[in-house]
Amino acid sequence: MNKTRTFVLLAWLALSASAYAQIQLDYEEIETGFFEPVVITHAGDGSDRLFIVERRGDIHIIDISGPTPTVLPTKFLNLGFSGENRITIGGSEQGLLGLAFHPDYPSNGKFYVNYTKNGLGSGDTIIAEYTVSANPNVANPTENVILGPIDQFQGNHNGGNLVFGPDGFLYIGLGDGGGGGDNDDPAHPEGHGQNTNTILGTMLRIDVDNQDPGLSYAIPNDNPFAPGGTNPGGGLEEIYAYGLRNPWRYSFDRGTGRLFCGDVGQGAKEEVSIIQNGDNMGWRTMEGFNCFSPLAGCNQTGLTLPITDYGRGLGFSVTGGYVYRGQSFSGMVGVYLFGDFGTGRIWSLEETSPGVFTRAELDNTNFSISTFGEDEAGELYLAHYGGVIYRLIDLNSTSGINTSAIYLY
Repeated sequence: MNKTRTFVLLAWLALSASAYAQIQLDYEEIETGFFEPVVITHAGDGSDRLFIVERRGDIHIIDISGPTPTVLPTKFLNLGFSGENRITIGGSEQGLLGLAFHPDYPSNGKFYVNYTKNGLGSGDTIIAEYTVSANPNVANPTENVILGPIDQFQGNHNGGNLVFGPDGFLYIGLGDGGGGGDNDDPAHPEGHGQNTNTILGTMLRIDVDNQDPGLSYAIPNDNPFAPGGTNPGGGLEEIYAYGLRNPWRYSFDRGTGRLFCGDVGQGAKEEVSIIQNGDNMGWRTMEGFNCFSPLAGCNQTGLTLPITDYGRGLGFSVTGGYVYRGQSFSGMVGVYLFGDFGTGRIWSLEETSPGVFTRAELDNTNFSISTFGEDEAGELYLAHYGGVIYRLIDLNSTSGINTSAIYLY
């Protein structure tokens, strides 16, 4: 048995049998009044705080340590027009799109943001490092650009997520440059997704704690095209995986270390995949399990297919989620939850045998689900783009839940 299959088998065996119980999903309203929230995350510092990112550039803090969640009156950081004025939101998919706290944030105070820049080169992607000030609820406004500006050819398909992996490296998901069909770059009419010498349409992995010559970061030696990788010299060394269209939210399962990613489709299919080092995720040869270019008879050799896809009858913009690893709801443990921005549907994915996932629709809400989030204890949240943050709960296991605060949809 090879290493990958062994890892998958062990991950499956680690799932609790209770993970396959029926989930009765509902929502506890945490806070409202946000403007187009797109990120929910935590700092990993034991402070019981949620950080909420608004697309326009504001980062807010919700204190969830007490019986009633409280939005702090002062913004953690404001990169928008009323603050540092560093971002543009001219396109509906532009703005402040990603936030990740360094694994050693309690000691070094570093965190990272992903945004589309204002001014010269407006709309291009910036990955920047910031630090917290002496006040733990306020960041220093000075930035250190780690990567960028990265040329973006249209205002959409910017990806935007940032996540630190269990290996301590920063993972950066980039869309294919926008437009439709991945053919908007005259210099690369073949598209970006299948071109390993372009940075777009990829999952990057970089080491922010070290620097290679001429770079603000170091490249992990086992990235696929790095000297210690499986195909040295075969592409840009920052690339971890490629063939992505618009990765809108990905996360590491804190139980198994696997990277789950929602990738927004073109016109027929939305997909969820598990991404590993060196994977070719298929775009624009494939869209979900379907051929895209060409529409029939495409060569699938070497491509990594999704673990699920769904068509336009169910939704039209996937929002990737998380594998639940919290303590409150035993029936959800080991289950991956994700949704659709366009229809508000929420699904579960359960690994019913090694590498085989079964999808079930849990709810058809009226939410525009812009992101899911996880607190430090592993409890899950979602953001309604209209400005409300909810905690996900399982009514089949309501221990410790304030049922008076539950909102049924």
